Order: sequence, then structure tokens, then C-alpha cells
Amino acid sequence: MAAAEPKPPAGAAAAGRLARGCWSAFWDYETPKVIVVKNRRLGVVYRAVQLLILLYFVWYVFIVQKSYQDSETGPESSVITKVKGITFSERKVWDVEEYVKPPEGGSVFSIITRIEVTPSQTLGTCPESVRVSNASCDTDEDCVAERLDMLGSGLRTGRCVPYYQGSAKTCEVWGWCPVEDGASVSQFLGKMAPNFTILIKNSIHYPKFQFSKGNIEHRKDGYLKRCTFDEVSDPYCPIFKLGFIVEQAGENFTELAHTGGVIGVIINWDCDLDLSASKCNPKYSFRRLDPKHVPASSGYNFRVMLSQVCQVLQGKRQRHPHAHQGLWDPHRRHCARTGREVQPDSHHH
Repeated sequence: MAAAEPKPPAGAAAAGRLARGCWSAFWDYETPKVIVVKNRRLGVVYRAVQLLILLYFVWYVFIVQKSYQDSETGPESSVITKVKGITFSERKVWDVEEYVKPPEGGSVFSIITRIEVTPSQTLGTCPESVRVSNASCDTDEDCVAERLDMLGSGLRTGRCVPYYQGSAKTCEVWGWCPVEDGASVSQFLGKMAPNFTILIKNSIHYPKFQFSKGNIEHRKDGYLKRCTFDEVSDPYCPIFKLGFIVEQAGENFTELAHTGGVIGVIINWDCDLDLSASKCNPKYSFRRLDPKHVPASSGYNFRVMLSQVCQVLQGKRQRHPHAHQGLWDPHRRHCARTGREVQPDSHHH
């Protein structure tokens, strides 16, 4: 009796069947079955969906978002300013050298519209300001001698003396006297200030596209000497009247000149370089940056000493501190969506 042949392992049989099945399927040919539905309502819905998808890509992606364009991510910009005008106060005539601080030329400047002068301060003794904490007193016992208040005006002598005006008394101090609110004189410079002219020269450069432009029209007929900015007739004459800037910021000039404020000048270059360079134009806007409804942080003021700080009169040193209120003008440039069409294997200039 012949011996039975050994059966192959079950795993090997399964692998063989799988291989034969894959080889057979490789030579199969498939085609999708198309069903035509004769229903007008479903056909309208189907075509409407196709139209919406087409409109999304053509109108929104290409026309609105301009996704085919490249954008400048590192624009370069510079600003130079120049102020002109003359004004007067109750005591003197003021020109640019005196009411523009810091000296003009930078992208940020301030125009002094009101000053409070404490003339001829000398080192000596005088009543402390009533604004200083614990300065008011009734007797000498209320004043601690040799006490120095960091927010005060000097070193206390220990005496309680009558204030500059009225019946109040404050502690006497040794320092620069009289103190500011005791003898300061206010001078308003804002009468002619709305007519001050400000030249704002701005240049931009887009390194990626090697494109540069400025906001001044290139003419040789003295155009800048006789023009002022007008959005329609003179868009490339960046000479603005101060009153116009404050008005465009929605503020009252007289009120602002007394308290001071910070006005931002925004120059927006939103350029599409697919178009001609003449279509790349600056847009100006103005707004107040300091919170005018918050008394603690509204307004703008600073203190300076004029050149007489080292005067010596009758053996005493004198100084003339000035507290200034004015308009501070920082300039900001917005350069957005500047681009050209991006094409494969091309260089952008």
C-alpha cells in the first residue's frame, strides 16, 4: 500500500490563493456605470452647486483675495517733517525754533500751544505747593524739619508759613523758589497755530519688487511753495495745516491746544503692482491717540529749562522753568497687500 502524500501547510495554501487572485484581478477592466436622471429639479440644484464653486474661485480667490499675487513682507519707509509758521502770546512773538520741540526733521515732533512760565526762580525758602501731600499746615508742629518729599519742591525747614495767595498755609521748603503753582504765568500760543503748515515727506521702498515711490510730485515750477494738501486736486502736495489735521482727527482745536494731546498721522500705501505706478498712491488719516476721557493719561505736556538756567543776578543763581502743553505728532506707515502676479519659474522685479 503506497504512503499518502503530505499535505502542504494551511498558510502556504492561503498565500497561494491570494497571489492567484491578485494576478487575476490585475488584468480586470472596470468602468463606472453612469446613470442619467431625467429630473429637472435635481439638474438645477446640480448646476447651481457647480456655479457657486466656480464663482468662489474666480471672484473671491482670484479677484478679492488676489491669491495669485505675492506680497511684500518687509517694506522700508522714511518720514521727514518740517513745520512753518509764526504766532504770538501776551508777552512775545514765537517762531518755529521756539515752539517746535524736539527740533524739526524727525518723524515725531511736538508743537507747543501753551506754556506756563515760573520766572526767575532762585535757591531760597518759600511755601511748598498745596498740591504736595501733607504740605498744608496750621502750626510749625505740623512740619517736620529736614524732611524731603520726593514729589515735593525742596527740603522742609520746619516752619508753617502763609501760602502765596489766600488764607492757606503750607510748610516752608528750601529749594528753587517760588514753586511752580505759586508764581507761574500762563501764555497761550494757539491763536495762529491752526494756520501752521507741516510738510510730511514720506518715501517707501519694496525690496522684493525693487519698487520705490514718494508722496511728493516731481515738479520744478515751485509747486510746493504755493500748494496745500487736497485729496482731489493736490494729493501729492503733503503740506497740511495744523487746524486741518486736528479737524480730521475729530477734535476741537482750542480745547486741544490748552490741554495738549497726541495726534497720529497714518500714511497708508496699499498698492497693487499689477497696475501702473500711478495707481500706487498714499492715503492719509488722522486720529487722536491719547485717551481724552481719562484725565490721568490724557493730554501732553513736558518741562524744559530755557538757556537762562545759569544766569547769575546779584550773586544769586536764577533759572526759568517752563511747563509746556502741546500737540505731539507721531507718524505711522501702513504698507499692505503690495504684490505682483506670481508665475512659475519667473523673477519678480
